[in-house]
Formats: sequence, structure tokens, C-alpha cells
Amino acid sequence: MKQSPDTPLPSPEERRRLREAQSLTQAQLAAKVGVSRETVRSWETGRTTPRGRKREAYARALDALTTPQPPAPDPAGPKPAAPKPAAPETEPPAVKPPAEASLRQEQPVRVPVGAALIPLSTADEGPADGEDPAATPVLTPSQAFDALYAFCAPALVRQTYLLTGRRELAREAVERAFQLAWQRWPEVAVDRDPGGWVRATAYEYALSPWHRLRPRHRHPEPPPADAADRVLLDAFLKLPPAHRRTLLLYDGVGLGLPETAAETEASTPAAANRLLHARKAIAARLPELAAPEELHRRLTALASGERLRAARPPTVRTGSEQRARQWTRAAVAFTVVIISATALTLRDAQDHYEPPVAPGATVQGVPPKVAPGPLSRQELELRAKLRAELLNGPERLMPDDH
Repeated sequence: MKQSPDTPLPSPEERRRLREAQSLTQAQLAAKVGVSRETVRSWETGRTTPRGRKREAYARALDALTTPQPPAPDPAGPKPAAPKPAAPETEPPAVKPPAEASLRQEQPVRVPVGAALIPLSTADEGPADGEDPAATPVLTPSQAFDALYAFCAPALVRQTYLLTGRRELAREAVERAFQLAWQRWPEVAVDRDPGGWVRATAYEYALSPWHRLRPRHRHPEPPPADAADRVLLDAFLKLPPAHRRTLLLYDGVGLGLPETAAETEASTPAAANRLLHARKAIAARLPELAAPEELHRRLTALASGERLRAARPPTVRTGSEQRARQWTRAAVAFTVVIISATALTLRDAQDHYEPPVAPGATVQGVPPKVAPGPLSRQELELRAKLRAELLNGPERLMPDDH
């Protein structure tokens, strides 16, 4: 990730001000730069920073926006009329579908694998250009969740498949991540990047080492049909989990290095080292994938080649609610068991001290019984003698009459 020092960029607020000063929409500016509207929006909010050729193209577009400003007041008549048409309204649909279509048509664009993970949260961005804030519909929590799921789940399932090489585990990880997101929806809904929140949760679940203990994970799944895809997937899965995740986020999803380091909970130098080692390992087995662009294209083709379908949003929400109810009932039952055991212990516990019984001693020649068992001959004679005596005590001593 190299950023040319000779192409400085203004602050995100200044970028948006320059665009609005020329009455341009985000879609129109994105068409000039050659990116999607969501990418320009993330640049203007400061969530991501352009790099490479996109940074240079974005800087040239912003410079072009600053040059028309001085002559604007001179031609008073024609200039106000020029921004009014503001390009045809059909231009935004002409820019946005290519990124979405590339997910289905497997075009080698820098967006396909991660295009569905662009954040949907607009809490800090305000309404889009040309939209009336009062006319913006207010979505219910379930509608907002369904929109996030429909936007992120298809691409996220493909990414998780690349991360694990297992189709069922990929679907399960994505569903569990969205179920957890629905349980914590008040927290996720106000997050700056809800798609990134779900993605990090799905990755953590998919890479959990406890899956090795599951019986169905002891048997490998069928590999991809294409031989080249099998070799690439095998080389990708041979990487350590941390390197695999870093390579997928940077070269697959298209995140920047700081964003990749933050999502993998590592420092930026550590993420850069992981990325370099991962690329080197892939290039050692597949020399034709030494270029990052070619590696990105092949990862996109590999992920898009698998027909992975995610469950429908209502099914995920229902499963999340059922799981929450089950855990609540289990917690209540466990609490009742603990309380019952505590009450039983308090009821049967001794409330005073009882000294231990002293060992037996010989009383009037009678030896103590040391252990249970048959009586000896002396003990039998003693018992017979005691039983033959009167119950009220020994016989009275009477004087002899002599």
C-alpha cells in the first residue's frame, strides 16, 4: 500500500464541501474517478482513504472542482443553468450496477468480493444528494436488519468459504453472526460500519479451533470442480489463520492496511508483515499470482464459482429469537437448580457442634467391641448371663438364716 506523497488530499469535510459547491452528486463524482458511489461516500466521511491510482484520480477530480470556482460569478447567466441539469438522473444507476453486477458476472473489478460489505449506516453522513430528509422513509428495526442482511450476506458467505474451505461452515458462520447482530441490534444499528461488525463476528466464528472437534468436520468437503481453483484454495488454506484473514481482507475485500490491522486486532506493521508473508507463500506455489491484481481476480472467481446461498432474513431473525429464548430458559433453569441445591444444603446442614465419639474402653472387665462380626465364646457367655438376670436389676442380698 503506497500513497504518493505528491498527491495530498484535503480533509474529508473539505472534500464534501468542494463537491457540493459545484452541485455534483456523489454518483457523478464517482463516475469521474471510476469508483462506486459508496466509495466516494466513505472517502468523504473519512472511514477509508484512497490509495494508488484511485488517490491520484480523486486528487485530480478535486483540483478540477476548485478551478471552476473563481470564474463562476463572472458568467452569471449560463453558469447557474449548467449545474441545474446536473447530468441526467439515469447516471447513478449507470454507475452503481457495475459493482453489483460484478458480483454475479464475476468481472475482475476491485469491488466484487467486498462490495456487499460497504456500511449501510448513515448516522454520520446525512441524506444523499438530491434527497429530501423529510421524505426519507424511516425503517423499522426488522426492515433495517433485512436490508443489511440482503446487502451483506451473499458476499460474506463467499468470503467465509474462502477463509475455511467449507460451505456449510460458511453459511453457519454468517447466520450466527447475523443472529448475534439481531440480538444486539441497538448496538449494531448505530455502529459506523455494521457490515464490518458482522464480518468480524463471522470470521471469528469460522476460524474457531473448536470446530475441529465436531464429527462432521472430520470429513473433508468436495473440492472445487476446476483444477486451478483447487490448487489456489489448497494454497490459501495452508496459510496460518491470521495471514489468511489479512490477505482476504486486503486483497479480497479491498480494505486499506489500517482498516485491515484494526479488524484483525493487530498493529499496522504486523498486518503488513502478515500480508507480505501470505503473498510470498501464495506466489511460491502459484508464481502467476505474484501480482496483487491477479490474486484478487482469482480469489473473486473462486468465491463466485461456488453457488452458496444464505438463508432468508426472516429465518435468521426467527432463529436468533428462538436461540435467545432457549438461552434465557436455560439460565432460569440453572438458577433454579442452584437455589434449590443451596436451600437443601442449608436445611440439612448441622447447626451445632457434635464432638466425635470417644473410642471404647473396658468397663468392669467387659472389653469394647472393636468391629462388627460374630461374638466370641466369652461374649456369648456374658450375654447369656445378662439375659438370665432379672430385668429390674441384680438379686437382693438376703441374710442367711442360721
